[in-house]
Amino acid sequence: MTEDKHKIMEALVLQLNEASDAYYNGKGEAMTDFEWDAAFDRLKALEEELGEVLPNSPTNSVSADKLKGQKEEHEYPALSLAKTKSETELAKWAEERPIWLSWKLDGLTLVVTYDNGKLTKVVTRGNGHIGTNITHLAAAIDNILPTVKANGHIVIRGEAVISYADFEQFNLESEEEYANPRNLASGSLTLKDINEVKARHLRWIPFSLVHTDEEIISWGDRMAFLDKLGFNTVERELITLPTAENIEKVIATWTLRVTDTTRKDKQPYPVDGLVITYDDTEYAATGSVTGHHATRAGFAFKWQDESVETTLEYIEWSCATSTISPVAVFKPVELEGTTVKRASLCNISECERLGIGDAGTKLMVIKANKIIPKVISVTECLGSFTIPTTCPVCHQPTQIVESEASGTRTLHCTNHHCPAKQLKKFARFVSKEGINIDGLSEQTVQKFINLGWVSEYADLFHLQEKAEALKYMEGFGEKSCDNLLTAIEKSRKVEAKQLLFALSIPLVGKDVCTRLLSAYPLEELINKSRENMVSPTLQRSLFEEPRPNNEEIFSTIDGIGPEKSASFVGWMQDDSNYAQLQRLLQELTVSQTSSEPKGNLCQGLTFVITGDVHHYKNRNELKAYIESEGGKVTGSVSKSTHYLINNDVKSTSGKNKKAKELNIPILSEDDFMANFSN
Repeated sequence: MTEDKHKIMEALVLQLNEASDAYYNGKGEAMTDFEWDAAFDRLKALEEELGEVLPNSPTNSVSADKLKGQKEEHEYPALSLAKTKSETELAKWAEERPIWLSWKLDGLTLVVTYDNGKLTKVVTRGNGHIGTNITHLAAAIDNILPTVKANGHIVIRGEAVISYADFEQFNLESEEEYANPRNLASGSLTLKDINEVKARHLRWIPFSLVHTDEEIISWGDRMAFLDKLGFNTVERELITLPTAENIEKVIATWTLRVTDTTRKDKQPYPVDGLVITYDDTEYAATGSVTGHHATRAGFAFKWQDESVETTLEYIEWSCATSTISPVAVFKPVELEGTTVKRASLCNISECERLGIGDAGTKLMVIKANKIIPKVISVTECLGSFTIPTTCPVCHQPTQIVESEASGTRTLHCTNHHCPAKQLKKFARFVSKEGINIDGLSEQTVQKFINLGWVSEYADLFHLQEKAEALKYMEGFGEKSCDNLLTAIEKSRKVEAKQLLFALSIPLVGKDVCTRLLSAYPLEELINKSRENMVSPTLQRSLFEEPRPNNEEIFSTIDGIGPEKSASFVGWMQDDSNYAQLQRLLQELTVSQTSSEPKGNLCQGLTFVITGDVHHYKNRNELKAYIESEGGKVTGSVSKSTHYLINNDVKSTSGKNKKAKELNIPILSEDDFMANFSN
């Protein structure tokens, strides 16, 4: 019997270590938190029963990252926290001493060091004793300050996280779909290109001041010290009298910040629990160390995940920008106070790991960290899991792609022109800067595409035909349906500049749209682009006038140039684009306001605007005024700049320095208005 239990221990150690390797090194999600905690607790119970801990047991070690780079030994070991799911246990541990409660952010712990106000190194947690130096990526991670106004030696621990919003945005645009924000954050630190890391919007949130030369005993005061230095630190709350009842009340309030999606103060970053620490840091340091836990360093409070068994009805294959992802649709169940009937299965690899079958398969479902519906296991499998061979949107062939980095298998549509792959373009089309269909989100457009209701822009103006079905769609009702259809009708009247921007023509942003339309009306822009087309099968007559190439047609317009001209003309010459545009124009009433200057107070002058403005609503309004008076606004200071507008005239910013070097006058907003307004 003991031998059997020993084999179970070995299997659990192997399973947990493989899952940790995937979790900490951006290789995909091998186990859910729910499964990992259950396996860990079972292993710990067996170790206590047999009185033995295997050398590589996760109960006796901190998982290491396998990032390439210089290894650094931590000046102060980063020990893990003991875990609990009991408020009573927390109250007993607190011993009526004041404690702080804060978020347990689900990202990667980074240790950041400053010496005499200058950032000197950024190191991953690693195994708690040795981490990887990633100082070269510091500039790509928001909230890691290059300098602080403090002397001496400062060591700070914090969590590098990616918000749910940024995670969803990245997955829509990425070739590989990540399982969760934490996995994306981990994978991001393996990248070499700092700009690529920056594009993923990692944010470092300090949660502990490990060392400062100043004598600050209170944990709350230490965090306030970091706030004064300019860091955005972890949110926290002091419990002065930590009885079980008081702790339970505070935890319940914080839990609502995670579970109630309607709250304005909803937690935007992934969390997997709460952290409880003593305010008295000297007392906290007197505890003993057991394994890799310091007994008084604090507790990680983990929520009890409520699990429910249900029955799979079918698997829906949902198309995003780059992948076709499986979604389990099951008999509705109540979880954490809400009705749940769908859960993403992420990818083919996850379906295979779970052993997903066909309709009738019994599933165990949770809301991971009380937020995201998650299938954690299959209790009874019926039939077999079928991978579609054609795209559910465009019905073209699909292909399975296996990631070289993680081995994760995902499904993709082979049709480059599949409407699902154009989701980002649809999102720009309906945005405020585009056609401006108020209340139509990217997620809703995606649903319309998956339903086959929308395959090109003009289809959005025929959604009235789907009104009855729309009223019964999840998240809709009669009122929201009416509101959307009203917004669509309102958007039929559109400015030419907004329409042109909405088309997502490569290299044609807002400024290029303005410049093109300042030279020609929209109809003429289209006609001039099309009239240059020559059939490749026709021989050009010897007497035919030479036609300008695409780079030349609009390149003489100020600020356009050959590359942007070629991109615009090439898009208009594409017969598919042109046909879709013509169908779209039949749905719209397009107006074009004159771009001719109304006055000449800024005639022939070039301005650069930087910093905040006070008299105008924003810098765009000031820019519009300058252009209406015959002036020009550029983004950078150069020899051709006549004036720099900056309310902080004495600023030492790069633009102010450049202006001074070139002897370019720096005007405050008041100075500008005194000289260039009536």
